[in-house]
Amino acid sequence: MARLTLKGIRKCFGEATILQGVDLDAPDGSLVVLVGPSGCGKSTLLRTVAGLEAPDAGTVTIGDRDVTKLPPKDRDIAMVFQSYALYPHLRVRDNLSFGLKLRGADRALIERRVREVAQMLDLDALLDRYPRQLSGGQRQRVAMGRAIARRPSLFLFDEPLSNLDAALRAEVRVEIKKLHDALGATMLYVTHDQVEAMTLADVLVVLRAGHIEQRGAPLELYESPATRFVAAFIGSPSMNFIEAEIADGRVRAEGLLLDAPSSVRPGSILVGIRPHDLVQTADGTLALRVDVVEAMGFETYAHGELAGAPFVARLEGSERPRRGDRIRLAVERFHLFDPNTGRALGRSSG
Repeated sequence: MARLTLKGIRKCFGEATILQGVDLDAPDGSLVVLVGPSGCGKSTLLRTVAGLEAPDAGTVTIGDRDVTKLPPKDRDIAMVFQSYALYPHLRVRDNLSFGLKLRGADRALIERRVREVAQMLDLDALLDRYPRQLSGGQRQRVAMGRAIARRPSLFLFDEPLSNLDAALRAEVRVEIKKLHDALGATMLYVTHDQVEAMTLADVLVVLRAGHIEQRGAPLELYESPATRFVAAFIGSPSMNFIEAEIADGRVRAEGLLLDAPSSVRPGSILVGIRPHDLVQTADGTLALRVDVVEAMGFETYAHGELAGAPFVARLEGSERPRRGDRIRLAVERFHLFDPNTGRALGRSSG
């Protein structure tokens, strides 16, 4: 395996700048997840690492080799696509061994690698089937197995779970995590699904409009978002945002009253409150009229409006509010953002 280092990667298509000088380091053996909305540049960055796109500026280094100008076949990488990209006329065993045969590996090595991969991914009973005879989850496991059999320096995943239903996504996501732990491989993984990103990543990288908005451990980005954009993108349901004022040491808005951190100056402020940082209680300082109730088993999501903005609270327990009820909520923790720049100004307990 090998370290991946990107320096100053810039990519334009015509007049549109897709990547704006991206610097990124993926340590040896790490699983780095790129996440962001459609059009942010994450797939373009992955294709640049793979050699499928040439950067207009910057360098791509894998291990101690500058591979910026090398074709994909010479980069010692393996890529897993969302479309599986299996050869329909080949059986599973031949799909698994295809890359090794292209490299001229001897028969004994090919058979050993196919056997190891099939056992690792529970594909033993499927080796003589064709891709058309497999489920979506089985096809994706074969695609991963083909990559593993080659033992590359770097694995690239381009939204590999997006074609699967919810149950299969969860199942294959666990398989990918197990694979990473077992192989100790360096992996760069692209997804638009922030839940997928949070559960898989050692290092989570949030992209926005071609630049890195924030990077770090998933829990770090969840608990200490650097900007409103990161705060809104990471977490499900999304963080609530309320326009407020700080005066006399209090954060004030319609239906909201909180103690302000001493480090934040008086004036206009944007308050961010995660649905999971709210507790229903009779003496709560936040008042919410419930418009929609989502029952999710032990959890309930109560939707309403606060200070003119949509607002959602996560409630625990079997007792659920009804539409039209007014509930009071205590805020356990909140975040403050500059209303003009979106930069984080701090966080505080309620």
